[in-house]
Amino acid sequence: MMGRLKIGVIGCGGIANQKHFPALKANGALNDIIAFCDIMKERAVKAAKEYGVEGAAVYTDYRELLADPEVEIVHICTPNVSHCEIAVAAFAAKKHVYCEKPMAATTEDAEKMVEAWKKSGVQFTVGYQNRFRAEVQNLHAACQKGELGDIYYAKAHAVRRRGVPTWGVFMDKVAQGGGPLIDIGTHALDITLWCMNNYDVDSVSGSVFCKLGGLEQAAEGNLFGPWDPKTYEVEDSAFGFIKMKDGASIQLEASWALNILESREASTTLCGTAAGAEIHSGMSYSKNELIYNRGRNNQLMEETLSPVGGVAYFGGGGGEEGSIDCKQWLEAIQKGTQPLVRPEEALTVTRILDSIYQSAKMNREIKF
Repeated sequence: MMGRLKIGVIGCGGIANQKHFPALKANGALNDIIAFCDIMKERAVKAAKEYGVEGAAVYTDYRELLADPEVEIVHICTPNVSHCEIAVAAFAAKKHVYCEKPMAATTEDAEKMVEAWKKSGVQFTVGYQNRFRAEVQNLHAACQKGELGDIYYAKAHAVRRRGVPTWGVFMDKVAQGGGPLIDIGTHALDITLWCMNNYDVDSVSGSVFCKLGGLEQAAEGNLFGPWDPKTYEVEDSAFGFIKMKDGASIQLEASWALNILESREASTTLCGTAAGAEIHSGMSYSKNELIYNRGRNNQLMEETLSPVGGVAYFGGGGGEEGSIDCKQWLEAIQKGTQPLVRPEEALTVTRILDSIYQSAKMNREIKF
């Protein structure tokens, strides 16, 4: 087994401070953060002082960090459209890569990343930490045991009434490549596909809407304060219908701002021949819920778990699932085992999201 792993973090903004730095600190026995990179030097300097080892290096160019022979692992926490360029360079430098979700903004970029990874001989994973929530783990285990039977219909939920992120580049189409679909829809879709263990897509149809982002009055009540309609460049809602090769179908709903009562995020609904299950998480729920439903003894039954904690990072903590995700990632590198989130699975998520955008743009079904 390897000793303490030496980490370099590229991108020292919101997700690094809300998730990666606290999670790495919580697993301090396994790692040292020795290098920090951000195009805004002051952010890298601040992070190095708070989370780095003594004498931690600070860079403004990721290429200089990748040239550091001491760095073994790179965490990519930059805007979506830059993931591919940085990851491909990291693989060429023989660095293990943890890339924030989504893997990339386009299918083409995601495929380039997977191709470069396969040639590199290093480890690669993507930041779908919601798999490590207690209720998601329970549901996945139930699906693996066949307790739901044949799962033929599902919904992936990522809907907020008003939860538009007003900081960073979330509303910047050029930097992010999209809005809520690839920001939060990606988590709901990952959970759904993983529990179904079904990645064989036949076709995708999608609708994308830019209805509320440009309306100043629509920003009233936004969780993160009013947004600027003039700088809102991405969609505010997107919906997809995914048909699998075995005939199963998935509905995906993703929105930062939708006039709907129930806000469900990083949630899924699964319908099988033996039972159904629903995960409730998001702004409408103070605590996450998992509910199984089935018929038993000639009556309809509902079964629930004991309450578990929330998932949001908005409080600034690393989140329990973020720390568990980080621990299994670092241990996978030490032991040479497979991280839970496989690159091929993350690639399928990106392909589906990209196809929803393309379907809406071309007004037709996209065949895989």
